[in-house]
Amino acid sequence: MNFFAPFRIALRALAANTLRSILTMLGIIIGVAAVITMIAVGSGATQRVQEQMKGLGSNIMLVIPGGITAGGVRLGAQTGQGLTEEDALAIAREVPEVQVAAPSSRTGAQVVAGNTNWSTSIFGTTNDYLEAREWALSDGRAFDAADIQGSAKVAIIGQTVARELFGDVDPLDQVIRVKKIPVTVIGVLSKKGQNSMGQDQDDVVIVPISTYRNRIQGGTGGKLKRIGSISVKVREGHSMKAAEEGIKELLRQRFKVQPGAEDPFAIRNLTEILQAQEASSRIMTLLLAAVAGISLVIGGIGIMNIMLVSVTERTREIGLRMAVGARGRDILAQFLIEAVTLSLIGGAIGVLLGAIATWSVGQFAGWQVSMSVSSIFLAAGFSAFVGVFFGFYPAHRASRLLPIQALRYE
Repeated sequence: MNFFAPFRIALRALAANTLRSILTMLGIIIGVAAVITMIAVGSGATQRVQEQMKGLGSNIMLVIPGGITAGGVRLGAQTGQGLTEEDALAIAREVPEVQVAAPSSRTGAQVVAGNTNWSTSIFGTTNDYLEAREWALSDGRAFDAADIQGSAKVAIIGQTVARELFGDVDPLDQVIRVKKIPVTVIGVLSKKGQNSMGQDQDDVVIVPISTYRNRIQGGTGGKLKRIGSISVKVREGHSMKAAEEGIKELLRQRFKVQPGAEDPFAIRNLTEILQAQEASSRIMTLLLAAVAGISLVIGGIGIMNIMLVSVTERTREIGLRMAVGARGRDILAQFLIEAVTLSLIGGAIGVLLGAIATWSVGQFAGWQVSMSVSSIFLAAGFSAFVGVFFGFYPAHRASRLLPIQALRYE
């Protein structure tokens, strides 16, 4: 028997029972489509977290005022002793693991440019904040020393604010009014996108911390120069944990906290939070793929059952072929090729349906999806393995039949 004969015989046998072949492939089709779709959804979620981590910056921590307890009632965060600009300077100067520590305060306000207005966040900070966030400028310049020392009426705006206030007009050197204070746009930030909470990071107006304190906030910060938070960037290659402990010890000393007393501040390791979210997304991807893979196993069991039935139905045919010279390996190849062909055709249809399902999820559900070539090969390869694994026993059983017994089978 030549090499291609088993293929021709196998395909002819499958074509003779088209409906049964289609029903047999159904489990493989559903399994492959489910694996591809679930991996695409999980990979999309992981990519989304990675984009958020990239947008946040690397090795970032946030120091905020902590809560206090009054009358046995625990009040919320930022109700305790406030942070100051001097605290940020001390962290940057005295904690060796810290690269920069940027003081910042935030408020919301209506910003007006000509006949256009837009409600956005007003952020008072220093250039260190842009370094901590790894946030480059797409146009213009950052604050200089004179801007910060002189409470200059200048601002750097995000992409969303630039679009809403100026449209296609170049916003540089344009004047906007922030709480009735005219400020000049000197820079435009590059695009960051949404953060992990779904908030638009580009919807922001950044002014020098001194301008925020003395002009926008109205000087209520006083001599202590109160701020809302401190963004800390840890040096590359240094321990985030060591930096956190150093910051904690320094602030406890500055706030004169007694041993055993509660910290009047809180330190949030934003990078660790997003890394935990990424790990969770990856685990969820594996779980979804494993659940979808069960469908492939069930489809393989269906192939084995149908192939066993096929061997029984074609026992006399097997005996006749053996009687005229077919060897056991020829019979084995024939039925094994039938099983693998069922799996591969089902896998190909499953890949097509999986691609359609992935596209549909991205278009209509609005989820971020990412279908990779590796997931397609994984699903198709596993479907072929299922065909070989579950098709071997029926094929081996057919090849072991004795010609005389097979011819007498009714």
